[in-house]
Amino acid sequence: MTETPGQASPALPPQIAEIAAGYAFNGPALEFGAAVLDNTAYKDAKVKIPLAVMNRHGLVAGATGTGKTKTLQLMAEQLVEQGVPVFLADIKGDLSGMASPGVANDKITARASDIGEEWTPTAYATEFYSLGGQGKGIPIRASVSMFGPTLLSKCLGLNDTQESSLGLVFHYADSKGLWLDTIEDLRAVISFLTSEEGKADLKDLGGLSSATAGVILRELVNFSAQGADAFFGLPEYDTSDLLRAAPDGRGLVSMLELPAVQDRPQLFSTFLMWLLADLFHDLPEVGDLDKPKLVFFFDEAHLLFNDASKDFLNQIQQTVRLIRSKGIGIFFVTQSPKDVPADVLAQLGNRVQHALRAFTPDDAKALRDAIRTYPNTAYDMEKLLTSLGIGEAVITVLSERGAPTPVAWTRMRAPESLMAPSPDALLDQAVAASPLAAKYATAVERESALEMLGKQAQARTAEEKAAQVEAENAKVRAAAAAAAEKERLAAEKQAAKDAAAAQKAAERERVAAEKKAASEPGMVESVVKSSAFKSMLRSAGTVLGREITRSIFGTSRRR
Repeated sequence: MTETPGQASPALPPQIAEIAAGYAFNGPALEFGAAVLDNTAYKDAKVKIPLAVMNRHGLVAGATGTGKTKTLQLMAEQLVEQGVPVFLADIKGDLSGMASPGVANDKITARASDIGEEWTPTAYATEFYSLGGQGKGIPIRASVSMFGPTLLSKCLGLNDTQESSLGLVFHYADSKGLWLDTIEDLRAVISFLTSEEGKADLKDLGGLSSATAGVILRELVNFSAQGADAFFGLPEYDTSDLLRAAPDGRGLVSMLELPAVQDRPQLFSTFLMWLLADLFHDLPEVGDLDKPKLVFFFDEAHLLFNDASKDFLNQIQQTVRLIRSKGIGIFFVTQSPKDVPADVLAQLGNRVQHALRAFTPDDAKALRDAIRTYPNTAYDMEKLLTSLGIGEAVITVLSERGAPTPVAWTRMRAPESLMAPSPDALLDQAVAASPLAAKYATAVERESALEMLGKQAQARTAEEKAAQVEAENAKVRAAAAAAAEKERLAAEKQAAKDAAAAQKAAERERVAAEKKAASEPGMVESVVKSSAFKSMLRSAGTVLGREITRSIFGTSRRR
C-alpha cells in the first residue's frame, strides 16, 4: 500500500498511523526500519530521520549486544550514499566490514521481508586510520601543544589543581616559543621549570610546586609506557581530510581502528574529542544546511565523561552546542543515557534507544529516568525498553520543522555491508592505496622544546665553563700580580738598603779623609817649613830688606 507524505494508510492501527504520519518527511532522510506494535512490523510505517537534522546531534544507547554497532553501520551507510562523509571509531574492529559487501543469509532475508525493504550487498569507500600507527591504518598524530592541557589532563587523570598547573606549563612553553610536539618535550619543560635555572621564570606567574610537578611527571611516564609516545608528534593530522568525498561522489567513511589501544579508553576517547575541537576551531559558520558536512559517531561515549574535570565537561558542552552551526553532527553511542551528562544530553535532538537492563536498583532508577525524557506515548515504555529484541530500538527524532516525532518501536533494517571485520588483506590494500599515506605515514622530527632546552643547557654549561676558566685565569693573574708586587717591594727595599749602605760608606770615607787631612801638614806648611823655603826666604829677605832700606833711606836723603 502506498501513502502520500503526511497521510497514513487507513488500514494501519491508530498508533501506527500516527507514527507513519509523524515520520512522513518531504526531504531526504535515513531509514531506520519499520514501526512495530504488539511485535508486528508495519511495512507502511517507515521510521526515518531527516538528513537536514543530522547536525542536531543524537544518542544511540543500549545494553551490550543489543545492536548499537549495527545501528551505527546502518546510519553511516545511508549518510555516505547521500554524499555525507562520516567518522567512526572502531573500538572492537567490527566496523571495518563497511569496506566489504555484506553476505546474505536467512536472517537478513527474513528481516528485509518483514520490514518491506530491499537488501543489496554493498561495499563503501573507507579510509582506515590508527592512533600513531598502532594498527594497520594511516597514522593520526597530534602535537602535545595542539592537544592542549585540558584534554591532556583528562588523559592523565589529573585533579583541578594539577590541571591548572599543567595549563601554566603550556602557557610558559607557548610564550617562550618552545614547541611541545611530544611527551618528552613536555617532560623537559616541566623538569626545567622545577630546576634552579627555571624556577625564576615562573615566579611572577605563581610558580610550579615540586610536588605537583612530580605527580604530573609520574603520570607522563606512565602515559608514555602505555604507548602515548607513538601518537603525539608530527606530522599533525589535518582534520579537513575527514571532509573528503569518495571518487564516485559518495561520502567517504573515515574509520579509526582502535583495537590496539582499547585497553586505554581515556586515551582514545579524549583523542576523539580533540578531533572534534580541532574541527570546531577550523570550520566556518554555516548555520543549518540541507545536509551536514560530516557526522561524527562517538562510540563508547561513557569513557569520555568518566572522571572528567569541570573544565573538560564545559569544553565538551560548548563544542556540542556550537559545532552544529559548523555543519557537524555528533552521535554519542553508549550503554545508558545516564552515561552522558544532563547538560550534554539536553542538546541531543535525536535518539535511538536499544534495550536497557534493570537488574539492580540503580538500573531501575536509570530506566525510570530515561522514560521520563520521552514524549508521551501509548507504549508501555518500562516494559518495552526492557524487552526489545536484538536489532530493535525505540526511536524519536526531530522532524524537518524541529519538533519531536512520535515514539516509535522500530525493527531496524540490516546493514548492506559486511557485519563482521573485513579481511586483513583488504585493509592492507586500502591503506597502501590511500593518497594520505605519503602525507602522514612517516613521523617527522623537528627542533622542539627538548632540543631547544638542551641547547640552552649546553650554552649555560659552556658559559659556566668559560666563567670558571676566566675565574681560574683571574686567580692566576692575581697571584702573578701579587708575586710581581712582592718582588717590586723587595727590590725597592733592597735598593733602599743598598743606598743607605752606600751613603754610610761614603760618610765613613769622608770622615776618614778629613781625619787624615787634619793629621798631615798641608803643602804650604810643608814648603814653609822646608829648609829650601827658609833659605830662599832669608835670601829674599836680605834683598827685600836692602830694597826696603834703600827705599826708605834713599828717598829720605834726596829730600
